[in-house]
Amino acid sequence: MLARQRQELILDAVRATGGVRVSELVDRLDVSDMTVRRDIDELARRGLVTRVHGGATATGGSVEEPGFAAKSTLHMAAKQAIAEAAAALIEPGASVALSAGTTTHAVASVLLGIPRLTVVTNSLRVAEVLHAAPRPDLTVVLTGGERTPSDALVGPVAVAALRGLHVDWLLMGVHGMDVGAGFTSPNLAEAETNRALLDSARQVAVVADNSKWGVVGLSTIATLDEADVVVSDDGLDPEARQVLEQSCGRLVLAA
Repeated sequence: MLARQRQELILDAVRATGGVRVSELVDRLDVSDMTVRRDIDELARRGLVTRVHGGATATGGSVEEPGFAAKSTLHMAAKQAIAEAAAALIEPGASVALSAGTTTHAVASVLLGIPRLTVVTNSLRVAEVLHAAPRPDLTVVLTGGERTPSDALVGPVAVAALRGLHVDWLLMGVHGMDVGAGFTSPNLAEAETNRALLDSARQVAVVADNSKWGVVGLSTIATLDEADVVVSDDGLDPEARQVLEQSCGRLVLAA
């Protein structure tokens, strides 16, 4: 198969799902890991895809919002490690807010091991995980609102539901984190709702894998110094580590 034919197939896969992993393309195209990476690099050079750690995603700039299914296949090992590290912050009997996202979805599954929790969330996916558990000591509060491609409930109804709530922790997923833009989202309404979640929390932990560094969404949710903890993975760039250690309260890198 010619390089141009492979690249067209890769581009079709990215357009169909919003993102694709290198390992999936190796199996699908029956070529080496390095061949796939070179093809992705060429597509990224031409501005047709965005190269991320472990794969490629659709290119759409600061307003691009991949769906939950597309994002859930990327960086799965890192997200699981981050979820376990983030859940270790939570004490039994705590009240916890979880924003929407694939990383917070992974966190929700780990939180099931902690007794006597009250969880507030604007994520339909997170709520499904928690409601499926036969746990009489688990209380789940789901905000209303309009549904986004990432299965978040956002907008004035969600913001109104969060007013007056006071939780011990917010575990918040983000689209991107950047030294200048801070923690960002491509969705204006979701950013506003996440700010309401942030205002409800005594402590804030941002959960984001290393591919989120340097990504800037349309709207800033919070500056870097508004996070008490950032939980990422050990693939995070050394420069990013230094910035986060200096800016946020604490940086945790999951192995």
